[in-house]
Amino acid sequence: MSQIELKPKCVFDCFAQVNQVPRPSKKEEKMMAFLKDFAEKHQLAYKQDACGNVLISKPATPGMENRKTVVLQSHMDMVCEKNRDVEFDFEKDAIQTYVDGEWMRAKGTTLGADDGIGVAMQMAVLASDDIQHGPLECLFTRDEETGLSGAFALEAGFMSGDILINLDSEDEGQLYVSCAGGAGTTAVFSYDTAPVPAGYFAFELKVKGLTGGHSGDDINKMRANANKVLGRFLYQSMQKYDLYLCDIQAGGLHNAIPREAAAVCAIPMKDKESIRVDWNIFAADVEEEYSVTEKNMEFLLESMETPAEAVDRGVATRLITAIQAVHNGILSMCQDIDLVETSSNLASIRMNAEEKKIVVITSQRSSILSARKNMSATIKATFELAGAEVTVGDGYPGWKMNPDSEILKLSVETYKRLFGKEPKVLGIHAGLECGLFSEKYPHLDMVSFGPTLRGVHSPDERLLIPTVEKVWDHLLEILKNIPARA
Repeated sequence: MSQIELKPKCVFDCFAQVNQVPRPSKKEEKMMAFLKDFAEKHQLAYKQDACGNVLISKPATPGMENRKTVVLQSHMDMVCEKNRDVEFDFEKDAIQTYVDGEWMRAKGTTLGADDGIGVAMQMAVLASDDIQHGPLECLFTRDEETGLSGAFALEAGFMSGDILINLDSEDEGQLYVSCAGGAGTTAVFSYDTAPVPAGYFAFELKVKGLTGGHSGDDINKMRANANKVLGRFLYQSMQKYDLYLCDIQAGGLHNAIPREAAAVCAIPMKDKESIRVDWNIFAADVEEEYSVTEKNMEFLLESMETPAEAVDRGVATRLITAIQAVHNGILSMCQDIDLVETSSNLASIRMNAEEKKIVVITSQRSSILSARKNMSATIKATFELAGAEVTVGDGYPGWKMNPDSEILKLSVETYKRLFGKEPKVLGIHAGLECGLFSEKYPHLDMVSFGPTLRGVHSPDERLLIPTVEKVWDHLLEILKNIPARA
Protein backbone atom coordinates (compact mmCIF):
# COMPACT_ATOMS: atom_id res chain seq x y z
CA MET A 1 0.00 0.00 0.00
CA SER A 2 1.41 3.39 -0.96
CA GLN A 3 2.01 5.99 1.71
CA ILE A 4 -0.67 8.65 2.08
CA GLU A 5 0.17 11.97 0.44
CA LEU A 6 0.82 14.88 2.78
CA LYS A 7 -1.62 17.48 1.49
CA PRO A 8 -1.63 20.42 1.35
CA LYS A 9 2.09 20.33 0.70
CA CYS A 10 2.57 23.98 1.70
CA VAL A 11 1.20 23.29 5.19
CA PHE A 12 3.12 20.07 5.81
CA ASP A 13 6.33 21.67 4.54
CA CYS A 14 5.84 24.44 7.09
CA PHE A 15 5.03 21.90 9.82
CA ALA A 16 8.29 20.10 9.06
CA GLN A 17 10.13 23.40 9.50
CA VAL A 18 8.35 24.07 12.79
CA ASN A 19 9.33 20.65 14.13
CA GLN A 20 13.00 21.41 13.53
CA VAL A 21 12.77 24.17 16.15
CA PRO A 22 12.87 23.27 19.87
CA ARG A 23 9.99 25.03 21.62
CA PRO A 24 9.26 23.83 25.17
CA SER A 25 6.85 25.98 27.12
CA LYS A 26 8.63 28.96 28.72
CA LYS A 27 11.68 28.27 26.50
CA GLU A 28 10.40 29.43 23.12
CA GLU A 29 13.26 31.81 22.28
CA LYS A 30 14.38 29.72 19.30
CA MET A 31 10.82 29.70 17.97
CA MET A 32 10.51 33.47 18.37
CA ALA A 33 13.73 33.94 16.38
CA PHE A 34 12.50 31.49 13.74
CA LEU A 35 9.23 33.39 13.28
CA LYS A 36 10.96 36.76 13.01
CA ASP A 37 13.41 35.35 10.45
CA PHE A 38 10.43 33.93 8.54
CA ALA A 39 8.75 37.36 8.48
CA GLU A 40 11.93 39.05 7.24
CA LYS A 41 12.42 36.41 4.55
CA HIS A 42 8.94 37.13 3.20
CA GLN A 43 9.27 40.90 3.69
CA LEU A 44 6.40 41.06 6.16
CA ALA A 45 6.03 43.47 9.05
CA TYR A 46 6.34 41.96 12.51
CA LYS A 47 6.59 42.96 16.13
CA GLN A 48 7.21 41.28 19.46
CA ASP A 49 5.88 42.32 22.83
CA ALA A 50 7.70 42.28 26.17
CA CYS A 51 6.43 38.78 26.96
CA GLY A 52 7.61 37.31 23.66
CA ASN A 53 4.39 37.04 21.67
CA VAL A 54 5.02 37.60 17.95
CA LEU A 55 2.63 39.30 15.51
CA ILE A 56 3.24 39.14 11.74
CA SER A 57 1.08 41.29 9.45
CA LYS A 58 0.26 40.82 5.78
CA PRO A 59 -1.56 43.33 3.56
CA ALA A 60 -4.77 42.40 1.80
CA THR A 61 -4.65 40.91 -1.66
CA PRO A 62 -5.65 43.43 -4.38
CA GLY A 63 -9.33 44.30 -4.30
CA MET A 64 -9.89 43.09 -0.72
CA GLU A 65 -8.45 46.03 1.19
CA ASN A 66 -11.87 47.00 2.60
CA ARG A 67 -12.49 43.66 4.29
CA LYS A 68 -12.43 43.32 8.05
CA THR A 69 -9.03 42.48 9.49
CA VAL A 70 -8.65 38.84 10.50
CA VAL A 71 -6.27 37.59 13.19
CA LEU A 72 -5.12 33.98 12.76
CA GLN A 73 -3.83 32.73 16.09
CA SER A 74 -1.93 29.75 17.47
CA HIS A 75 0.56 29.13 20.27
CA MET A 76 4.23 28.52 19.55
CA ASP A 77 5.04 26.19 22.48
CA MET A 78 4.43 22.46 22.77
CA VAL A 79 3.99 19.89 25.53
CA CYS A 80 7.26 17.97 25.93
CA GLU A 81 6.49 14.38 26.92
CA LYS A 82 8.43 11.26 25.97
CA ASN A 83 8.49 7.59 26.78
CA ARG A 84 10.96 6.70 29.50
CA ASP A 85 13.08 4.54 27.21
CA VAL A 86 13.53 7.34 24.64
CA GLU A 87 16.66 9.51 24.68
CA PHE A 88 15.52 12.98 23.64
CA ASP A 89 16.36 16.56 24.61
CA PHE A 90 13.40 18.84 23.89
CA GLU A 91 15.62 21.91 24.20
CA LYS A 92 17.98 20.76 21.44
CA ASP A 93 16.53 17.96 19.32
CA ALA A 94 14.16 18.10 16.33
CA ILE A 95 10.92 16.13 16.54
CA GLN A 96 11.18 12.94 14.45
CA THR A 97 7.91 12.33 12.63
CA TYR A 98 6.64 9.37 10.64
CA VAL A 99 3.46 8.34 8.84
CA ASP A 100 1.39 5.46 10.22
CA GLY A 101 -1.49 4.81 7.83
CA GLU A 102 -3.57 8.00 7.83
CA TRP A 103 -1.85 9.35 10.94
CA MET A 104 1.31 11.32 11.51
CA ARG A 105 3.16 10.47 14.73
CA ALA A 106 6.48 11.14 16.42
CA LYS A 107 9.09 8.59 17.48
CA GLY A 108 8.53 8.20 21.22
CA THR A 109 7.68 11.85 21.92
CA THR A 110 4.83 14.28 21.60
CA LEU A 111 4.33 15.26 17.96
CA GLY A 112 4.00 19.00 18.47
CA ALA A 113 0.92 19.28 16.26
CA ASP A 114 -0.64 20.94 19.30
CA ASP A 115 -0.26 23.65 18.16
CA GLY A 116 2.49 23.37 15.57
CA ILE A 117 -0.01 22.51 12.85
CA GLY A 118 -1.79 25.81 13.56
CA VAL A 119 1.53 27.65 13.31
CA ALA A 120 2.18 25.87 10.00
CA MET A 121 -1.17 26.99 8.57
CA GLN A 122 -0.44 30.58 9.50
CA MET A 123 2.99 30.36 7.89
CA ALA A 124 1.51 28.88 4.72
CA VAL A 125 -1.00 31.73 4.44
CA LEU A 126 1.70 34.32 5.09
CA ALA A 127 4.05 32.81 2.51
CA SER A 128 1.40 32.42 -0.21
CA ASP A 129 0.93 34.61 -3.26
CA ASP A 130 -2.28 32.97 -4.54
CA ILE A 131 -4.68 33.11 -1.57
CA GLN A 132 -7.45 35.71 -1.46
CA HIS A 133 -7.75 37.51 1.84
CA GLY A 134 -8.30 40.87 3.43
CA PRO A 135 -5.84 42.46 5.89
CA LEU A 136 -4.25 39.73 8.01
CA GLU A 137 -2.50 39.54 11.35
CA CYS A 138 -0.95 36.29 12.56
CA LEU A 139 -0.50 36.10 16.32
CA PHE A 140 1.83 33.50 17.81
CA THR A 141 1.55 33.35 21.59
CA ARG A 142 4.05 31.80 23.96
CA ASP A 143 3.62 29.45 26.92
CA GLU A 144 0.02 28.44 26.30
CA GLU A 145 0.50 24.96 27.69
CA THR A 146 1.74 25.76 31.20
CA GLY A 147 -0.42 28.72 32.10
CA LEU A 148 -1.50 30.79 29.08
CA SER A 149 1.10 33.35 30.14
CA GLY A 150 1.54 34.77 26.64
CA ALA A 151 -2.17 35.47 26.33
CA PHE A 152 -2.23 36.81 29.91
CA ALA A 153 0.55 39.28 29.09
CA LEU A 154 -0.87 40.36 25.73
CA GLU A 155 -1.54 44.09 25.89
CA ALA A 156 -4.60 45.80 24.52
CA GLY A 157 -3.72 47.31 21.15
CA PHE A 158 -1.01 44.80 20.23
CA MET A 159 -3.30 43.45 17.53
CA SER A 160 -5.92 45.41 15.64
CA GLY A 161 -8.15 42.76 14.05
CA ASP A 162 -11.94 42.58 14.08
CA ILE A 163 -12.18 38.79 13.83
CA LEU A 164 -9.99 36.11 15.42
CA ILE A 165 -9.69 32.52 14.22
CA ASN A 166 -7.99 30.33 16.81
CA LEU A 167 -6.31 27.29 15.20
CA ASP A 168 -5.93 25.24 18.39
CA SER A 169 -8.88 22.82 18.35
CA GLU A 170 -8.57 19.10 17.81
CA ASP A 171 -11.59 17.74 15.94
CA GLU A 172 -12.17 18.54 12.28
CA GLY A 173 -15.80 19.40 11.58
CA GLN A 174 -16.26 20.97 14.99
CA LEU A 175 -16.40 24.71 15.56
CA TYR A 176 -15.71 25.86 19.10
CA VAL A 177 -17.39 28.99 20.41
CA SER A 178 -16.76 28.76 24.16
CA CYS A 179 -14.22 27.22 26.55
CA ALA A 180 -13.67 26.46 30.21
CA GLY A 181 -11.71 28.60 32.62
CA GLY A 182 -9.25 26.96 34.98
CA ALA A 183 -6.86 27.22 37.89
CA GLY A 184 -4.17 25.16 39.57
CA THR A 185 -4.14 24.10 43.21
CA THR A 186 -0.83 23.05 44.78
CA ALA A 187 -0.40 21.23 48.09
CA VAL A 188 2.99 21.02 49.83
CA PHE A 189 3.65 18.43 52.53
CA SER A 190 6.77 19.13 54.62
CA TYR A 191 8.15 16.06 56.35
CA ASP A 192 10.87 14.79 58.65
CA THR A 193 12.64 11.53 57.97
CA ALA A 194 12.26 8.36 59.99
CA PRO A 195 14.62 5.35 59.97
CA VAL A 196 13.35 2.23 58.25
CA PRO A 197 13.50 -0.59 60.84
CA ALA A 198 15.84 -3.51 60.36
CA GLY A 199 14.36 -6.60 58.80
CA TYR A 200 12.05 -4.71 56.42
CA PHE A 201 11.46 -5.62 52.77
CA ALA A 202 11.71 -2.73 50.30
CA PHE A 203 10.05 -2.66 46.90
CA GLU A 204 9.12 -0.27 44.12
CA LEU A 205 5.57 -0.15 42.80
CA LYS A 206 5.03 1.07 39.24
CA VAL A 207 1.84 1.75 37.37
CA LYS A 208 2.55 2.47 33.70
CA GLY A 209 1.24 2.16 30.16
CA LEU A 210 -1.93 4.17 30.77
CA THR A 211 -3.54 6.13 27.95
CA GLY A 212 -3.27 9.56 29.57
CA GLY A 213 -4.34 12.52 27.48
CA HIS A 214 -5.47 16.11 27.91
CA SER A 215 -6.81 16.81 31.38
CA GLY A 216 -9.65 18.89 29.94
CA ASP A 217 -10.57 17.54 26.55
CA ASP A 218 -10.11 13.88 27.56
CA ILE A 219 -11.42 14.01 31.13
CA ASN A 220 -14.78 12.55 30.01
CA LYS A 221 -13.23 9.48 28.39
CA MET A 222 -13.13 7.44 31.61
CA ARG A 223 -9.38 6.86 31.53
CA ALA A 224 -7.46 5.83 34.61
CA ASN A 225 -5.31 8.34 36.49
CA ALA A 226 -2.01 6.64 37.41
CA ASN A 227 -1.66 8.76 40.57
CA LYS A 228 -5.08 7.73 41.85
CA VAL A 229 -4.45 4.08 41.03
CA LEU A 230 -1.14 4.06 42.89
CA GLY A 231 -2.58 6.05 45.80
CA ARG A 232 -5.46 3.62 46.06
CA PHE A 233 -3.10 0.66 46.56
CA LEU A 234 -0.94 2.57 49.04
CA TYR A 235 -4.01 3.47 51.08
CA GLN A 236 -5.21 -0.14 51.02
CA SER A 237 -1.78 -1.42 52.05
CA MET A 238 -1.40 1.19 54.79
CA GLN A 239 -4.50 -0.23 56.46
CA LYS A 240 -3.05 -3.75 56.46
CA TYR A 241 0.74 -3.45 56.89
CA ASP A 242 3.30 -1.46 58.84
CA LEU A 243 4.15 0.47 55.68
CA TYR A 244 6.90 3.04 55.27
CA LEU A 245 6.85 5.42 52.28
CA CYS A 246 10.42 6.02 51.09
CA ASP A 247 9.81 7.81 47.79
CA ILE A 248 7.00 8.76 45.43
CA GLN A 249 7.31 10.20 41.91
CA ALA A 250 4.01 10.18 40.07
CA GLY A 251 2.41 11.90 37.11
CA GLY A 252 3.80 14.73 35.03
CA LEU A 253 2.41 17.93 33.54
CA HIS A 254 -0.42 19.83 35.21
CA ASN A 255 -2.60 19.60 32.09
CA ALA A 256 -2.10 15.90 31.35
CA ILE A 257 -3.89 12.87 32.76
CA PRO A 258 -1.05 10.93 34.46
CA ARG A 259 0.17 7.86 32.58
CA GLU A 260 2.83 6.62 35.03
CA ALA A 261 3.32 6.59 38.79
CA ALA A 262 5.90 4.99 41.07
CA ALA A 263 6.56 4.68 44.79
CA VAL A 264 9.20 2.99 46.97
CA CYS A 265 7.90 1.41 50.17
CA ALA A 266 9.04 -0.91 52.93
CA ILE A 267 7.09 -3.43 55.05
CA PRO A 268 8.08 -6.18 57.48
CA MET A 269 9.86 -9.06 55.78
CA LYS A 270 7.17 -11.49 56.99
CA ASP A 271 4.64 -9.69 54.74
CA LYS A 272 6.78 -9.90 51.59
CA GLU A 273 4.75 -12.56 49.81
CA SER A 274 1.44 -11.27 51.10
CA ILE A 275 1.86 -7.86 49.48
CA ARG A 276 2.83 -9.46 46.16
CA VAL A 277 -0.43 -11.38 46.23
CA ASP A 278 -2.34 -8.20 47.11
CA TRP A 279 -0.68 -6.33 44.22
CA ASN A 280 -1.60 -9.04 41.72
CA ILE A 281 -5.22 -9.11 42.90
CA PHE A 282 -5.37 -5.32 42.84
CA ALA A 283 -3.94 -5.21 39.31
CA ALA A 284 -6.55 -7.67 38.08
CA ASP A 285 -9.35 -5.65 39.68
CA VAL A 286 -8.20 -2.35 38.16
CA GLU A 287 -7.65 -3.92 34.74
CA GLU A 288 -11.22 -5.18 34.83
CA GLU A 289 -12.54 -1.77 35.88
CA TYR A 290 -10.77 -0.10 32.94
CA SER A 291 -11.02 -2.95 30.45
CA VAL A 292 -12.40 -0.65 27.74
CA THR A 293 -10.25 2.47 28.09
CA GLU A 294 -6.94 1.03 29.34
CA LYS A 295 -5.73 -1.86 27.19
CA ASN A 296 -2.01 -1.57 28.01
CA MET A 297 -1.82 -1.03 31.76
CA GLU A 298 1.21 -2.50 33.50
CA PHE A 299 1.62 -3.18 37.22
CA LEU A 300 5.18 -3.84 38.39
CA LEU A 301 6.51 -4.73 41.85
CA GLU A 302 10.28 -4.98 42.05
CA SER A 303 12.29 -5.70 45.20
CA MET A 304 15.18 -3.39 45.99
CA GLU A 305 17.78 -2.56 48.61
CA THR A 306 16.09 -1.20 51.69
CA PRO A 307 16.56 2.61 52.04
CA ALA A 308 17.88 3.89 55.34
CA GLU A 309 15.14 6.52 55.72
CA ALA A 310 11.50 7.10 54.91
CA VAL A 311 8.93 9.87 55.24
CA ASP A 312 7.84 10.23 58.85
CA ARG A 313 4.77 8.14 59.53
CA GLY A 314 2.36 10.98 60.31
CA VAL A 315 2.98 12.87 57.06
CA ALA A 316 3.01 9.69 54.97
CA THR A 317 -0.34 8.65 56.41
CA ARG A 318 -1.92 12.05 55.80
CA LEU A 319 -0.50 12.26 52.25
CA ILE A 320 -1.71 8.81 51.24
CA THR A 321 -5.12 9.44 52.81
CA ALA A 322 -5.44 12.72 50.91
CA ILE A 323 -4.51 11.08 47.60
CA GLN A 324 -7.21 8.50 48.23
CA ALA A 325 -9.78 11.15 49.19
CA VAL A 326 -9.14 13.99 46.75
CA HIS A 327 -11.59 14.35 43.87
CA ASN A 328 -10.35 13.47 40.41
CA GLY A 329 -12.29 13.57 37.15
CA ILE A 330 -15.71 14.98 36.31
CA LEU A 331 -17.64 16.72 39.06
CA SER A 332 -20.63 17.91 37.01
CA MET A 333 -21.99 18.13 33.47
CA CYS A 334 -23.51 21.19 31.84
CA GLN A 335 -27.28 21.44 32.29
CA ASP A 336 -28.04 22.68 28.76
CA ILE A 337 -25.56 20.82 26.49
CA ASP A 338 -23.72 17.49 26.63
CA LEU A 339 -20.41 18.90 27.88
CA VAL A 340 -18.35 18.55 31.03
CA GLU A 341 -18.94 21.61 33.18
CA THR A 342 -16.56 21.12 36.13
CA SER A 343 -13.65 18.76 36.75
CA SER A 344 -10.34 18.30 38.54
CA ASN A 345 -7.15 16.44 37.65
CA LEU A 346 -4.64 15.03 40.16
CA ALA A 347 -1.67 15.82 37.94
CA SER A 348 1.57 15.09 39.79
CA ILE A 349 3.09 14.03 43.09
CA ARG A 350 6.79 14.78 43.51
CA MET A 351 8.97 14.06 46.54
CA ASN A 352 12.09 16.20 46.97
CA ALA A 353 14.39 14.50 49.47
CA GLU A 354 16.79 17.45 49.68
CA GLU A 355 14.07 19.92 50.65
CA LYS A 356 12.03 17.31 52.53
CA LYS A 357 8.87 18.30 50.73
CA ILE A 358 6.26 16.44 48.73
CA VAL A 359 4.48 18.64 46.19
CA VAL A 360 1.08 17.66 44.81
CA ILE A 361 -0.19 19.58 41.76
CA THR A 362 -3.82 19.54 40.65
CA SER A 363 -5.82 21.53 38.10
CA GLN A 364 -9.49 22.48 38.07
CA ARG A 365 -11.65 23.52 35.11
CA SER A 366 -15.18 24.81 34.68
CA SER A 367 -17.22 26.81 32.20
CA ILE A 368 -18.78 28.59 35.22
CA LEU A 369 -16.41 30.69 37.31
CA SER A 370 -18.22 30.13 40.63
CA ALA A 371 -18.22 26.36 40.05
CA ARG A 372 -14.49 26.39 39.29
CA LYS A 373 -13.80 28.34 42.46
CA ASN A 374 -15.86 25.85 44.43
CA MET A 375 -13.99 22.93 42.89
CA SER A 376 -10.66 24.53 43.78
CA ALA A 377 -11.92 25.15 47.31
CA THR A 378 -12.93 21.50 47.62
CA ILE A 379 -9.47 20.33 46.55
CA LYS A 380 -7.84 22.89 48.86
CA ALA A 381 -9.94 21.75 51.82
CA THR A 382 -9.05 18.10 51.26
CA PHE A 383 -5.33 18.79 51.42
CA GLU A 384 -5.68 21.29 54.29
CA LEU A 385 -7.39 18.57 56.32
CA ALA A 386 -4.30 16.45 55.63
CA GLY A 387 -2.02 19.18 56.99
CA ALA A 388 -0.57 20.49 53.75
CA GLU A 389 0.14 24.08 52.84
CA VAL A 390 -2.18 24.81 49.93
CA THR A 391 -2.26 27.59 47.34
CA VAL A 392 -4.73 28.21 44.54
CA GLY A 393 -3.47 30.04 41.45
CA ASP A 394 -5.19 33.07 39.96
CA GLY A 395 -6.49 30.99 37.07
CA TYR A 396 -7.72 32.09 33.67
CA PRO A 397 -11.19 33.02 32.41
CA GLY A 398 -13.53 31.06 30.21
CA TRP A 399 -14.92 32.24 26.87
CA LYS A 400 -18.66 32.75 26.66
CA MET A 401 -20.50 31.98 23.42
CA ASN A 402 -21.69 34.95 21.32
CA PRO A 403 -25.05 33.91 19.81
CA ASP A 404 -24.81 36.72 17.22
CA SER A 405 -21.30 35.84 16.02
CA GLU A 406 -20.70 36.84 12.40
CA ILE A 407 -17.62 34.65 12.02
CA LEU A 408 -19.50 31.64 13.40
CA LYS A 409 -22.29 32.12 10.86
CA LEU A 410 -19.74 32.44 8.03
CA SER A 411 -17.81 29.39 9.27
CA VAL A 412 -20.96 27.26 9.30
CA GLU A 413 -22.11 28.44 5.86
CA THR A 414 -18.75 27.87 4.18
CA TYR A 415 -18.37 24.43 5.77
CA LYS A 416 -21.79 23.35 4.50
CA ARG A 417 -21.00 24.66 1.03
CA LEU A 418 -17.64 22.87 0.88
CA PHE A 419 -18.53 19.54 2.44
CA GLY A 420 -22.29 19.21 2.14
CA LYS A 421 -22.96 18.78 5.85
CA GLU A 422 -23.37 20.81 9.01
CA PRO A 423 -20.38 21.26 11.30
CA LYS A 424 -20.89 20.77 15.01
CA VAL A 425 -20.95 23.97 17.07
CA LEU A 426 -19.58 23.24 20.53
CA GLY A 427 -17.93 24.42 23.69
CA ILE A 428 -14.75 22.75 24.93
CA HIS A 429 -13.80 21.66 28.45
CA ALA A 430 -10.31 23.03 28.10
CA GLY A 431 -8.61 26.38 28.27
CA LEU A 432 -8.38 28.29 25.04
CA GLU A 433 -6.62 31.61 24.83
CA CYS A 434 -9.85 33.07 23.46
CA GLY A 435 -11.04 33.54 27.04
CA LEU A 436 -8.19 35.96 27.72
CA PHE A 437 -8.53 37.66 24.35
CA SER A 438 -12.20 38.34 25.04
CA GLU A 439 -11.26 40.20 28.25
CA LYS A 440 -8.77 42.54 26.57
CA TYR A 441 -10.46 42.78 23.17
CA PRO A 442 -14.19 42.58 23.96
CA HIS A 443 -15.11 43.56 20.38
CA LEU A 444 -13.36 40.52 18.88
CA ASP A 445 -15.61 38.05 17.07
CA MET A 446 -14.00 34.63 17.55
CA VAL A 447 -14.19 30.99 16.51
CA SER A 448 -11.81 28.06 17.01
CA PHE A 449 -11.22 25.02 14.82
CA GLY A 450 -8.46 22.69 13.67
CA PRO A 451 -7.61 19.25 12.26
CA THR A 452 -8.17 16.04 14.19
CA LEU A 453 -5.59 15.22 16.87
CA ARG A 454 -5.57 12.33 19.29
CA GLY A 455 -3.39 11.53 22.30
CA VAL A 456 -2.32 15.14 22.79
CA HIS A 457 0.03 15.90 25.69
CA SER A 458 1.38 12.33 25.47
CA PRO A 459 3.85 10.42 23.27
CA ASP A 460 0.79 8.91 21.60
CA GLU A 461 -0.06 12.31 20.05
CA ARG A 462 -1.06 11.87 16.41
CA LEU A 463 -2.48 13.98 13.60
CA LEU A 464 -5.12 12.65 11.18
CA ILE A 465 -3.55 13.68 7.88
CA PRO A 466 -6.67 13.95 5.63
CA THR A 467 -8.29 16.42 8.05
CA VAL A 468 -5.50 18.96 7.53
CA GLU A 469 -6.56 19.51 3.92
CA LYS A 470 -10.20 19.91 4.95
CA VAL A 471 -9.37 22.52 7.58
CA TRP A 472 -7.07 24.31 5.15
CA ASP A 473 -9.76 24.45 2.44
CA HIS A 474 -12.27 25.68 5.01
CA LEU A 475 -9.92 28.37 6.29
CA LEU A 476 -9.22 29.68 2.78
CA GLU A 477 -12.93 29.79 1.95
CA ILE A 478 -13.59 31.79 5.11
CA LEU A 479 -10.78 34.23 4.35
CA LYS A 480 -12.12 34.74 0.82
CA ASN A 481 -15.57 35.61 2.16
CA ILE A 482 -14.78 37.86 5.15
CA PRO A 483 -17.29 40.75 5.08
CA ALA A 484 -16.37 44.34 4.34
CA ARG A 485 -15.91 46.90 7.09
CA ALA A 486 -19.06 48.81 7.94
